Amino acid sequence: MVHQRFLPRHLPDMLLRALVVLSALVAAARAAFVPADSHLVLCGTAASATVDGRTFVGDATLPSSALSAPQSAAANASAGSSANTSSSGEPALYQYARVFAAPSTYTFAIKKPGRHFVRLHFFPFRYQSGDLAADARFTVSAQGVALVDAPYTPANGTTTVREFSVSVAGGKLAIEFAPAGNRKVAFVNAIEVVSHPDDLFAGQAQTVNPLGQYAGLSTQALETVQRINMGSPKITPGNDTLWRTWLPDEAFLSDPNVAVHKEVPPKSLQRTPGLATAEAAPDMVYATATELNKKLLDRTISAQFNMTWRFQAAPGWAYMLRLHFCDIVSQAANQLAFNVYVGGWSVLSNYEITKDTLGALAVPLYKDFVLSAKDATGNITVSVGPSMVDNVDPDGLLNGLEIMRLVGDTGGGGGDPSSRSRSKKIIAGVAAGSAVAGVTAVMAAAFVFLRARRRKKPEKKPSSTWAAFSASALGGSRSFGKTNSGGRNNTVTLGQSAAGAGYRFPFAALQEATSGFDEGMVIGVGGFGKVYKGTLRDETRVAVKRGNRRSQQGLNEFRTEIELLSGLRHRHLVSLIGYCDERGEMILVYEYMAKGTLRSHLYDSELPPLSWKQRLEVSIGAARGLHYLHTGSGAKAIIHRDVKSANILLDDTFMAKVADFGLSKTGPELDKTHVSTAVKGSFGYLDPEYFRRQMLTEKSDVYSFGVVLLEVLCARPVIDPTLPPEMVNLAEWATKRLKNGELDSIVDQRIAGTMRPESLKKFADTAEKCLAEYGVERPAMGDVLWCLEYALQLQLHEASPDGSGTDDTPLVPRVASKYQRNLSTASDGTAATMSANLGDLDGMSMRRVFSNMIKSEEGR
Repeated sequence: MVHQRFLPRHLPDMLLRALVVLSALVAAARAAFVPADSHLVLCGTAASATVDGRTFVGDATLPSSALSAPQSAAANASAGSSANTSSSGEPALYQYARVFAAPSTYTFAIKKPGRHFVRLHFFPFRYQSGDLAADARFTVSAQGVALVDAPYTPANGTTTVREFSVSVAGGKLAIEFAPAGNRKVAFVNAIEVVSHPDDLFAGQAQTVNPLGQYAGLSTQALETVQRINMGSPKITPGNDTLWRTWLPDEAFLSDPNVAVHKEVPPKSLQRTPGLATAEAAPDMVYATATELNKKLLDRTISAQFNMTWRFQAAPGWAYMLRLHFCDIVSQAANQLAFNVYVGGWSVLSNYEITKDTLGALAVPLYKDFVLSAKDATGNITVSVGPSMVDNVDPDGLLNGLEIMRLVGDTGGGGGDPSSRSRSKKIIAGVAAGSAVAGVTAVMAAAFVFLRARRRKKPEKKPSSTWAAFSASALGGSRSFGKTNSGGRNNTVTLGQSAAGAGYRFPFAALQEATSGFDEGMVIGVGGFGKVYKGTLRDETRVAVKRGNRRSQQGLNEFRTEIELLSGLRHRHLVSLIGYCDERGEMILVYEYMAKGTLRSHLYDSELPPLSWKQRLEVSIGAARGLHYLHTGSGAKAIIHRDVKSANILLDDTFMAKVADFGLSKTGPELDKTHVSTAVKGSFGYLDPEYFRRQMLTEKSDVYSFGVVLLEVLCARPVIDPTLPPEMVNLAEWATKRLKNGELDSIVDQRIAGTMRPESLKKFADTAEKCLAEYGVERPAMGDVLWCLEYALQLQLHEASPDGSGTDDTPLVPRVASKYQRNLSTASDGTAATMSANLGDLDGMSMRRVFSNMIKSEEGR
């Protein structure tokens, strides 16, 4: 090994000078590409047409050997029953067509075997004896490979160009058109067979899933599915060295708001030997880019969004994706790093373009990837997102994209060996190979030396409250899988319960499930972050809650939800399916609750109101979930601490499940009556005693649930500043009305006529008892559940639970004397115990506490 200290001081300059000189020689030696073969044919006519400076000749003028068509006819659009014109801007190519009633073949002489573009132009029109839009159904093959194997019918009224790259091994290329079905025909308007550089599709590509190398590109026939120019208008064939068409990317962006277009003068590009040539893509592709909207990144709460492009692609085929990059936005090297995802998998992590260009800016290059047939399911997504590297700003860009379908192996390659003059070409090959090897060796030496010379300056990394926590941060009981060589985490079990608590999802999988966290997929917004509707690859619908990057308490809430829900299983608690902490993200994945929040079915929405029976059933379901948390989830109770109608979700059948455990807290030890903790919760639902004394018990949840019961009863917000002062707070206003015997005045009038009076009164009494000023005077959740089930039975006109009464059986009697405190939080479920625990609330007032809460909230 050669150490740097033994190298002459002037060696770096010598290496750089040699590199520049040799690069210039290689660039000068490479002449502009001129295709050896260029067959441009206008089908179905003897006329010719000139398009973009290229002349297409009529196939009627070709030698007889060029077309074998025993049953063919020439069709003319202008001779049809109605005039048909093309909207492509190239009507001359689409006025004529050759129509085949039987398999027919065009044969083209090939001067130089190797890679060729085959472009087939189609535009169905009416003609003398038929309608191509209705009559055409056919296949196309070349070099023994079915280019179009499924019967193809071009879209009516639309011009279509199907472009293929095939490797021609011999001196001829035969293209066969074969009708598919009785009385069906094949047709074509124009054909292009044009050489292109063999190295345009050569070498290896990286496989997407699993990570690996694909080495078969050189002999693969490819069909262009999409060719996209990011950041600028359409590039027409006349502006491309290989006469390709590049479409703008706006139509494919999932959310145009997260992206901006950038452009620099094409002359500022620095083409470098060994990277992207002029034939790889025209200058305008690399001189324009679509970049992440940095202004939005700076001002948004969550900077972790990606820009995503979505493309349709036929399932069952493998695809090659070529991503074009050129750093035209940085002011210096090592300032731009980002992540790239294909089809939900990470393909480039913390990618820095300048690492591939030895620190030079504005150098075009591209990366090839192959997506397997099993992973191409009808849509292909490509996403670019910010890196989590500390010393770079969030950013990312893409200059161009090509998607090619892998059609089949043509078995070609370098050409026909029998046609070579072997001795001369071997000598020339050896000389050329030696020259290239010399250049390569010098470039490699310079590259290695410069990389060794580079010194990373010590950087002071900013502190972050958003560091991704490790497996150990969740406790020793968690089990995490290994990471493969590509750095992608395998799906792993989160918990150790037999039911399986959930899984650790790759970020890219959740990005794909939510269409790149598309704003159109948002179904809820809370203090932790936004909730997106998503669909996993197995068609499972999920709710994806993504935490805010700048949330100071987000990590604690994230950890709390995982730790609690990994050990909880109950039909009235929302299930945690998995989570993601990759790249500093805090994402929780839950079962999808199709009917949304209880709140949305009560007020402030266009949804029809729930019936009284439905409201009772929903209240009972939520009470069962809370009762399980308080008594059945383990040795200690779990206090939810954020019970509200927005955290009670409904599934397809309107079954209620309690959600959002980010603020939850384990209950007190057996010898304690409460947990001393800072006050947290939602304004309007907060237990006044907990607020005053910072002493948390299960009865704090009972109070909050009492407010929810009032929401169910009254169908109005818990805090409504638009109402008169005495009505702003639902709990205070409703309890006063109840004490005054004005129950009928607070009931949701939309369903008032459907309530049985006994059921209504039982429900209202239960809500009132839950709102007692002191926790010991409130019922336990088991008691609340009993009363709600009783109210439902009364609504259904059934007998009392013990079977001893009828519809006239009096409700649980209220105790006239002041309630005697009972520290017991359990209940045997009998009517006698219920009566003792519910107590009497006459004379209760919360105005002073509510006033203090308002002042506290305003002072934050």
